Amino acid sequence: MPTDTDSTDAATVVDLRPLVPPERHATVFAALEQLLPGESFVLINDHAPLPLLRHIEANWPGLFQSEWLKDGPEEWQLALTRMAEV
Repeated sequence: MPTDTDSTDAATVVDLRPLVPPERHATVFAALEQLLPGESFVLINDHAPLPLLRHIEANWPGLFQSEWLKDGPEEWQLALTRMAEV
């Protein structure tokens, strides 16, 4: 369940807001590839990244878990965590 608290204090942050749209997914995919099992980062965007989440699940089924930290209306934050590979 999303909350309005800012959870970015100690986490690695990937802020997509300053990037042009064609760079956003590639930036997230590169960050995901760097994660080891159990590691995570906080994604910040200017809209709910639902197409991105579908793309992640299609490319890496079950490998990444997402947790909504902030659900708009001007900023969305999502923690993405790499799960252990089976």
